Parts: sequence; structure tokens; C-alpha cells
Amino acid sequence: MAKPTVKAVLLSPQRSLGEKPLLVVGSSLGTSTVLWTETAALLGDEYDVIGWDLPGHGISPAATEGFDIAELADAVVDLVDLVSPGANFHYAGVSLGGAIGLQLGIKHGDRLRSLSVQCSGAKIGTPEGWLERAETVRKLGTPVMIQGSAERWFGPGFMDRQPEISSRLLHSLRDADRFSYSFCCEALAGFDVREQLGSITVPTQAIAGVEDSVAPPSLAEAVVSGITAGGGSAQAVALDGVGHLVPAEAPAIVAGLMRTFMKENGR
Repeated sequence: MAKPTVKAVLLSPQRSLGEKPLLVVGSSLGTSTVLWTETAALLGDEYDVIGWDLPGHGISPAATEGFDIAELADAVVDLVDLVSPGANFHYAGVSLGGAIGLQLGIKHGDRLRSLSVQCSGAKIGTPEGWLERAETVRKLGTPVMIQGSAERWFGPGFMDRQPEISSRLLHSLRDADRFSYSFCCEALAGFDVREQLGSITVPTQAIAGVEDSVAPPSLAEAVVSGITAGGGSAQAVALDGVGHLVPAEAPAIVAGLMRTFMKENGR
């Protein structure tokens, strides 16, 4: 099985990499690094921020065969090694990007300085739901997901308050490769690391949106419980009025939480 390929976008100011700590950010299914633009801008003076796109999303090439979450985590490490060989890095990811973060913590914890898991969980949704969505999108394309995603992604009133960023995010969904999107759904169908959370030793924060129906605060709390039960360090934060895409919906709050956490726990 060919490992999926992911490509990076520099989200902080152009400068020699390595002068600042490295922060790698991952996006949710159907979005792109656009999700992180504003939060990354707020952190970009202190961190080298690199975003990466899921297969067939943004600038990453489409996948031609299936993959699992562990292979996506491996692909992220390979990407870091292309940009900054052997570097330790902070990682933050949303939804599927957060699931990949947990997998990084389980399998590549020696590479992580800190881990921020946002609007995600150790198991998201049901295998049946993901497989059904994969089939639908494979047949009908990603535009079929736009209305439902607009309802799931954003907290009340966000699309009216921020039409430009919400429109850019929905365009990234429309433009995603239908087959790669379906492979991502199948990867999520097979993802359940609840029993492995205790092996995560990297300091972890779990951020949730109170209005998030996909990955509610209870999933963040379960991640924290699983990690601390194994002796690890983790904390959960829930943001009022926010849905499933916290870095786009509340960039100043998320950047502040991440900055404080990374400074306190960066190793």
C-alpha cells in the first residue's frame, strides 16, 4: 500500500526555518490550511507554523488507494523531515487532523513537544456513518456535503458574521477530490484509539466547541481521562458559542490557549 502524500504550506512569515520553535497544524476533513490562516497569523511571530493538507485537499495530491490514520501520521512525520530533518515540533489538529495528532502521540511521541487536539476524539462518529458518507461522496462528489457541513461546522451566527472565511472553507470542501475524501471517511471508520490513550506521554490539550455536534466537549474530556489514567498530562477546555472549526471561529482565543500551553509545556 502506497503511503499517502501530504504537502505543506508555510503559514508564518518567510524566514529561515529553525530560528523559532516549529508548530505543525492539521485540518479537518473537507477543509484546507485556510482553516488555520488567522490563528497561525497570531502565532507566526513566535513560531514557524507549517500547515499541511489532507490527501486530495488543498495542495496535497489525490490519493489513489486507501490508508489509515496511522499512515497519515507517518506522512506528517515524513513531511516534517523534508522541511526540518529530525526536528521536534508542536502539533495541533482539528477533527481528523486532531485524530492524527493522537496517533502521533501514540506512535511518534518522541518527536512531539506538545499536542493540541481540537474538536476531535479517540473515536469520532460510527463506522457505519463514515462508510455511508464515503459511498455517497464517491458517487455524488463533495458538493453533496456542503449544506450539511455548513450546519455542522459553525456555531450559531458565524456564517453571517464571517461570510468570507466561511465561504473559503466551504469552497475548500467543494474543491476536495471526492475519492480522497472518501478514503479519509474510511480511515475515520477504522479509527479507535481509546485503549491506547494511556500511552501518550506528551503534554496534551483538548479544545472543544460547546456547539459542536460532531465532537462535543465530552470527547475532549474522554481524551484527557484516557491520557491522565496512563500517567500523562492533559487538560480540556470548552469554548462557548463555537462549533466544529475552532481555529477559524475563535482564532484569538485558540491562539492564546495554544501559546500559553506551548510555552508551559514545550519540551
